[in-house]
Amino acid sequence: MSSHDTAVSDDALAVLFTDAHTARSFRDEPAPIEQVRRAYDNARWAPTALNSQPMRLDLLASPEARQRLAPLMAGMNQEPVLGAPLVLIVSADLALDQSMRELGASEQMLERLAGSLEMRQGLARDSALIQLGYLVLALRAEGLDVGVMTGADLPGIDAEFHADRPWQTIAVVCVGHGDADAFHPRAGRHDFDAVSQVL
Repeated sequence: MSSHDTAVSDDALAVLFTDAHTARSFRDEPAPIEQVRRAYDNARWAPTALNSQPMRLDLLASPEARQRLAPLMAGMNQEPVLGAPLVLIVSADLALDQSMRELGASEQMLERLAGSLEMRQGLARDSALIQLGYLVLALRAEGLDVGVMTGADLPGIDAEFHADRPWQTIAVVCVGHGDADAFHPRAGRHDFDAVSQVL
């Protein structure tokens, strides 16, 4: 399949990047699971190292589930968790070699992963973080506002929600529709020339 010849519209870029802000508070409106499913179904096609696909999601749709999470968040992050209609715990599956087998990974690569915990952990975390970036954009494309947070007792979240599985929390994402006070003024960003060298 050839690459696309046309770029996305400026309006689409604004939804995904230039006009989008991190949401800190949310209107009392649902964030349908079906929208998250569609966002994931789109984001999953983006590349990861070795097609590892290690990102895992806990969807905290009930107030009771979000109340379990809130005490494990840093102080300033507790209110967004309690106020969002949906919260995602985003994790990396440290047993990703097992799921990679289902995706057609080579036996040679699976043997290397099975023999190295360090390699599994690095691959799982790096690719899950990449997938998280894709997911944020896909959620925005669905018309949802998001707030990504890492200020939390991440091992505590694992103990509370992942005691029975090898998932390692990397972030918490609040999802919904931002209210009037949801968005802080945008901080600066580096220009291309400040961060790049052409060799």
